[in-house]
Amino acid sequence: MSNSYHPGLENVIASETGISYLDVEKEEIVVRGYDLIELAQHVTYLDVAALLLEGGLPDDHERSSFEERIKDEYGLPPNICSILRLLPEQANLMDVLRTGISALASYDTELEDRSKEANTRKAIRLLAKVPQIVANGYQAKTKQTFAEPQRELSYSANFLYMITGQVPTKMEEDIFDQSLIVYSEHEMPNSTFTARVIASTQSDLYGALTGAVASLKGTLHGGANEAVMEMLLEAGSEGNLETLMLSKLARKERIMGFGHRVYMKKADPRALLMKDALAALALEKNQPELYTMCVVGEEVMKREKNLHPNLDYYAAPVYYLLGIPIELFTPVFLAARTIGVSSHVMEQHANNRLFRPRVLYTGPRNLHP
Repeated sequence: MSNSYHPGLENVIASETGISYLDVEKEEIVVRGYDLIELAQHVTYLDVAALLLEGGLPDDHERSSFEERIKDEYGLPPNICSILRLLPEQANLMDVLRTGISALASYDTELEDRSKEANTRKAIRLLAKVPQIVANGYQAKTKQTFAEPQRELSYSANFLYMITGQVPTKMEEDIFDQSLIVYSEHEMPNSTFTARVIASTQSDLYGALTGAVASLKGTLHGGANEAVMEMLLEAGSEGNLETLMLSKLARKERIMGFGHRVYMKKADPRALLMKDALAALALEKNQPELYTMCVVGEEVMKREKNLHPNLDYYAAPVYYLLGIPIELFTPVFLAARTIGVSSHVMEQHANNRLFRPRVLYTGPRNLHP
């Protein structure tokens, strides 16, 4: 057995997959053979969801059928809504989401069926219900009336409507849909790895997704988009942002929204897409200063640390302008990633090997009582 130790499993290949790959040299995120950025520019989130789940992009008939299958699963069991209402107001919304998904498992009659067909149906149910748990979890915490899914709206328009209470414009719908695509799948981040480890024990899809939520709650994985927006609001202007960032750097504080374990010194192509989206949305909302402020922040980090923005840096102000509450940024991320995680769980179930790594022991030996 090799005693080679890689802290954080950095550059360790843990799985074979046909789902996605981060090609750093070509600066491309490959999703079942397609460039994720090209997908975001030309198809919808549900097209990408079908691609991840079924292995190919749907034609018009398949897309319509897929969307109808999801909409047929809209709605939450009343007891799930009651559980959300019972959680304390101070609960973190990722904890609320984790609780909702975990409780939802008990209502799925196919919970213990690991077949591809059953897992596909479960993934479709989760696609339908996780956005509502996200929205209703926030509404429970803020003592608002629960939003109900609107079947006549597109999937992404309905998701945004359930959060904001307003039917989005075409631009808002398209930009939000694009954001869901770029968050949908990203190879093997901690949350996806967590889900695959859980799935390798032959645990169920809901359990694996619940574990992914717990992983994404951690500030070293999720939450960066929330931290970015809080920083932008604290600064309030271009000049103040540069001063604030420089003071943070002087105190050796980490500035969220920059750098990435895999991309390292390369640009995150998803961030570039969201940067363009922010430019258009800020102009539409008559808040161009938010875009120019973000550009200043990007220039500061490039100059001072040679770091590029990651997706969260530009997704944060996009979500803010779309009217999404800041504490929902990470739950929305998880909702978008639900289909990617589900696809990885299905792949793990289909070709399973229990994860059971070893350790490099550094403790004492030969002690006696």
